[in-house]
Amino acid sequence: MIFPPYLQPGDTIGIVCPAGQMEAARAQDCIDTLQAWGYRVRVGRTLGHAWHYFSGTDQERLDDLQAMLDDPEVKAVLCGRGGYGTSRIIDRLDFTAFRRAPKWVIGFSDVTVLHAHLYTFCGTASLHAPMAGAFQGEGAAGASVASLKAALEGGKAAYTVATHPANREGRAEALLVGGNLTLLAHLVGSVSDIPTDGVLLFIEDIGEYRYNLDRMLIQLQRAGKLEALAGLVVGGFTDLKDTVVPFGQSVEEMILEKVGAYGYPVCFGFPTSHHGDNYALKVGGRYRLDIQDAGVTLGEI
Repeated sequence: MIFPPYLQPGDTIGIVCPAGQMEAARAQDCIDTLQAWGYRVRVGRTLGHAWHYFSGTDQERLDDLQAMLDDPEVKAVLCGRGGYGTSRIIDRLDFTAFRRAPKWVIGFSDVTVLHAHLYTFCGTASLHAPMAGAFQGEGAAGASVASLKAALEGGKAAYTVATHPANREGRAEALLVGGNLTLLAHLVGSVSDIPTDGVLLFIEDIGEYRYNLDRMLIQLQRAGKLEALAGLVVGGFTDLKDTVVPFGQSVEEMILEKVGAYGYPVCFGFPTSHHGDNYALKVGGRYRLDIQDAGVTLGEI
């Protein structure tokens, strides 16, 4: 894996919205915080712009993200928000300049598409981490935003998590990949599809019907994405919905059913989530996962 250079004081961070729209005011706390950290900030044309659901037409979003990827003065690209829309433009992005001068791409949710594409198509690590909206109010001083700062500066993550009754104990060391479950299932069969044999996979999601989560897990299972993992890290599955007749399984039960035939360790309740803590994880980084009765550690090595 290629790791972009870590940031230095005075470096420029660009902010773009490659998918859903975001009011410019919602990013102001983020801009102020990044500047307080010693960075310059360049705001893309899609922040504060709207075209129906999106932050711009496909062409406008493509042009804005392409400009940030190509600009040699921009050392990291922070996505303002996710939503939906990155997969509509991913195949038209030109990574020629990016390959010559890779930079950190930061975000989660719909940005999973970018993380996966950078991993599979460019062999470059990226940051699954809080986006601009997470900096609002007290969030700027929270542990999630602090983990992003540490990652950008080259710190090696070392996270400790409380035990969960559904955990499957064990140890594993491998490259870490993953992101939003909906997007991982969406990418199966595409050029951005992540190879999962021998990796640590992490997943999270929000606002889905329980039956649809089950369907997406079966999609990954049938595509062979769950069979040969080194380990599985399950983050938050929040704001779930159910049908009039309940689906009848918890998220933990769904997942353990799909991976029951495989012997790798499984961790539940890891703080990668749309709600609550969302710790920075380097997609393509090498991590050690240790799941024991006393607790869980996930550390970069």
